[in-house]
Amino acid sequence: MAEVLVYVDHVDGAVRKPTLELLTLARRIGEPVAVYLGAGVEAAAPALAEHGAVKVLAADAPEFADYLVVPKVDALQAAAAAVSPAAVLIPSSAEGKEIAARLALRLGSGLITDAVDLTAGDEGPVATQSVFAAAFTTTSTVTTGTPVITVKPNSTAPEAAPAAGTVEQLSVSFGELATGTKVVSRSPRESTGRPELTEAAIVVSGGRGVNGAENFAIIEALADSLGAAVGASRAAVDAGWYPHSNQVGQTGKTVSPQLYVAAGISGAIQHRAGMQTSKTIVAINKDEEAPIFELVDYGVVGDLFEVVPALTEEVKARKG
Repeated sequence: MAEVLVYVDHVDGAVRKPTLELLTLARRIGEPVAVYLGAGVEAAAPALAEHGAVKVLAADAPEFADYLVVPKVDALQAAAAAVSPAAVLIPSSAEGKEIAARLALRLGSGLITDAVDLTAGDEGPVATQSVFAAAFTTTSTVTTGTPVITVKPNSTAPEAAPAAGTVEQLSVSFGELATGTKVVSRSPRESTGRPELTEAAIVVSGGRGVNGAENFAIIEALADSLGAAVGASRAAVDAGWYPHSNQVGQTGKTVSPQLYVAAGISGAIQHRAGMQTSKTIVAINKDEEAPIFELVDYGVVGDLFEVVPALTEEVKARKG
């Protein structure tokens, strides 16, 4: 069976959930080979093996931390040369898509971004995408070179499938461009204790109907009761009620959680483009004609200032 390279997204050796999802998808089309760049592979290897990595190609060099994406592209190019994979899978983050685009160009290959599913086909991996503001679903295959595919978080549930996970050192030669852009400082984000928005299984978002920054406390309370991330519509962000980093929509972040709760959001196409692939959608809006109700699984016509606190208390009661 052909091998499939999976780029490992990690934080100091802690493997992030999208990588485990990629390993699960990779098993559908071949044998997963994880590519781990940076320090901490010893800590990461058990999780990678548990989720199906037959081996782990590891490289550690200061270039991976001190410079931007080019050193990582150099390493993935070296891994592709060593393995001759059936495909290269990369998490669909901002950095991941830049790495994928550069790698595809280096390999002379086709590129598919923001896939939401992956299956084996007669002519290679078949990727499913939501396109044109999630109005259509397409299936695509790469016809030239090694397919390079980025996959959205929450596209599948990670499934354990223990494999050898043998760690092998990957030899990487860095090109002249690798040190062209240096990272001069880093500032850690202030932790809210909530899940990362794009990776969360549940997202609770507020919109124009929240009517003020101070009222986002009730959105946060519901999110915390559910163990969810907090999102916001563009209207709420533009009004200064919530940070841009939490914006869901065409000009913000795209999410695909198991459950998406939209409170006080009208459902303009700009917002729908960022959350329409959610598995279950619940909307709370006092306007029964709001466009959001066209795509929801469950809709509540009511005042969010009454419905959301009542829902929060009900969740707490059931959990308690």
